[in-house]
Amino acid sequence: MRPHPKPQPFPLDTLTVNRSSPEHLSRQLYHGLVAIIRSRALPPGSELPSTRALAAELGLGRNTIVAAYDQLVTEGYLANRQGARPVIVDLPEGPRESPREEPPVPLRSPSLRGRLLLSQPYHHGRPGHVAFHPGMPDAGSFPFGVWGRLVARRASHGGETLFGTYDVTGHPALKAAIAGYLYSARGVRCRPEQIVVTTGAQAAFDLLARLLLDPRDTVWMEEPGYYGAKAAFTVAGARILPIPVDQERGWSLEPPDPLPRLIYVTPACQHPLGITMRMEERLRLLDIAETANSWVIEDDFDGEYRFQGRPVPAIQSMDRSGRVIYVGTFAKLLFPALRLGFMVLPPELAGRIVNALSTTGQFAPLLLQAALADFITEGHMSRHLKRMRRIYAQRRQLFRDIVTERLRDEITLSPAEAGIQVVGYLKEGIDDIKVSQAAAKRAINVSPLSKYFQNTAPTQGLVLGYAACDAAQTRDGVERLAAAIGQVLR
Repeated sequence: MRPHPKPQPFPLDTLTVNRSSPEHLSRQLYHGLVAIIRSRALPPGSELPSTRALAAELGLGRNTIVAAYDQLVTEGYLANRQGARPVIVDLPEGPRESPREEPPVPLRSPSLRGRLLLSQPYHHGRPGHVAFHPGMPDAGSFPFGVWGRLVARRASHGGETLFGTYDVTGHPALKAAIAGYLYSARGVRCRPEQIVVTTGAQAAFDLLARLLLDPRDTVWMEEPGYYGAKAAFTVAGARILPIPVDQERGWSLEPPDPLPRLIYVTPACQHPLGITMRMEERLRLLDIAETANSWVIEDDFDGEYRFQGRPVPAIQSMDRSGRVIYVGTFAKLLFPALRLGFMVLPPELAGRIVNALSTTGQFAPLLLQAALADFITEGHMSRHLKRMRRIYAQRRQLFRDIVTERLRDEITLSPAEAGIQVVGYLKEGIDDIKVSQAAAKRAINVSPLSKYFQNTAPTQGLVLGYAACDAAQTRDGVERLAAAIGQVLR
């Protein structure tokens, strides 16, 4: 048996309390006692003073001492004994602080998947820097008064069904509302059971990459293309092969072998170029997918915002073999921070998706889903969308006029007729990354076009969002962008 330690005087002078501190006196005492125990100022097995004695010495209430002792017993620093004072437990020494002159021991590096995750590009912008954030809608025009009433109503009368982890594939009312909206607006044919509500489109890409891809599987993807989706496929271990997309020639659907496991496209409004896939290209794409037995992810990026004619039907509406997965988001329709998106799955995949959602935790708050269902079914979304199409059409034309007048020698705007952003091609010799960095210092948020290329030589340009800016913000933003380009040219 371990010999009982010789009694040692309790180091009372190391215990101090500050009565003016916002921290409770019992917590201050707790931290002081932990320091004494961890430093081994008293050896294991030593008795602590009685609660009455320590209270008298420190001028504290006995209940304060009892609370600190009880917490130390709960955490395993002290052991209570029947009819006797508590004693210090013999704890392992644990890690010690390295001397300052010694370099710290490096932590283990993340896994390969972790390193891939940490290396992926992103573009989230900063509050207030709305000019010219790509894809940013005008939150100031959103009917937050209506939205607030809908959320409050659901919060008051939602019952237990909205406050638990139920309906992980999505609130039934929202899934039904989405199914009806997709059929009327985009021609998507689906039942509510095929819809999975997600925390945005990016969450859908991440989940689908893990569900559908094994390491070294081949993914065909547009180039230039959306780097968020590309990041999800890359981290899943896929090999990315490019489908070249050109402003004038469209999609070149003759990529090299091997045939793909998955094909990713943005046919309604190609991201970032803003062009629309022609019918012959859509049919060719489906034919390739049939031959290769591939999945197709149709990202309906900005499909609602088309300024000539009606929005084109989705590729999913032409699919007869159940291989097209349609992904959408409410970020551009409503506001990005809502973090609600959805995907339409083939029936056999939809029937088992709940297991994957339960494992990943990628399901959205039911309260917001229920409010959004009301927003759609009561007609608020259709009215909002109609109004925003009119506003964005005006802002788009104003933006094009101002940029053409002020920056005609530096930027050529793409002629795309869809989306709430536009590509500005820079004249030869201007580095788009340097321009974006110079613009950021002037509170202008643009994305370099070269970031959207991975396998082919990048084109120098800027992806410019115009939708969130009124006339004054547009004029001021273009002047600041001109100054940033001027700085790079000097």
